[in-house]
Amino acid sequence: SVRRGLAAVPPEADIIVVHDAARPLAPVAVFHRAIDAVRSGSAAVITALPMVDTLKRVNGATVAETVDRSSLISVQTPQAFRAQVLRDAHASGSEATDDAGLVEALGFAVSVVAGDVRSQKLTTPDDLTILESFLAKTVGDNIVAIPELRIGHGFDVHPFSEDPARTLVLGGITFAGTAGLAGHSDADAVAHAITDALLGAAGLGDIGHHFPDTDPTWRGANSMNLLAATVALVRNEGWSIANVDTSVVLEAPKLAPHRDAMVKALTDTVGAPVSVKAKRAEGLGALGRREGIACFAVALLVRER
Repeated sequence: SVRRGLAAVPPEADIIVVHDAARPLAPVAVFHRAIDAVRSGSAAVITALPMVDTLKRVNGATVAETVDRSSLISVQTPQAFRAQVLRDAHASGSEATDDAGLVEALGFAVSVVAGDVRSQKLTTPDDLTILESFLAKTVGDNIVAIPELRIGHGFDVHPFSEDPARTLVLGGITFAGTAGLAGHSDADAVAHAITDALLGAAGLGDIGHHFPDTDPTWRGANSMNLLAATVALVRNEGWSIANVDTSVVLEAPKLAPHRDAMVKALTDTVGAPVSVKAKRAEGLGALGRREGIACFAVALLVRER
């Protein structure tokens, strides 16, 4: 079946991924891991899990020996290959139980990246029960899907700048005639808080790691571009964004006249609903004294199946 599939793959393809239809719940992120490893220089990449059971070799009904499992793995799919390597492996006429075995026979090293328990192979009726448990719970006679969810919280605060040339930017919208915030980029506290919320939910660090203020590349940067790059990074990890909610804490200026424009700009960039709320600090602390603006953001991610 793979050889027939290869015949249909365009000759200009440089990476080919082989996957068992019998592993229907393999997460998107596993595919990305395998493909990225090939792009990094590997000729062939398998996805696998470590062995967790004690292994024994038997002679009939008698245990012959216990097998050291420390160097053993349980191989899954997807498997990714440099296209020409896989084509050559299939043209060699060798036999193997998987495509990586054919590549090994040609003398190529096969790299390993982490698989996923959800890549369980559907072989027996018992396997179907396991896969259904990953997908759903039973409510009465109905099966209700339970997606994997992640919640991230982001926070950012900037003081007002004493530079008269800086203009206030919040949620990608410029507030003309209003003093701007101090910061390495355009100091868009709303975009920064959302960026951190998304990164946190996906377990990808924070904005300082990806866009450090010690890097001149980001000096004066449009923070909506940083947010767009973060959205792409999160999606590349196999997550879709359900929604984002923000609370902007400021005494001035009034946010209401700009809220609709902010919501549209942020929603367009994130690709999911973004809500914007304004809250006053009621005269308390630095924010209450109008020394700066802060934003809190919460993001909900859903694992793509």
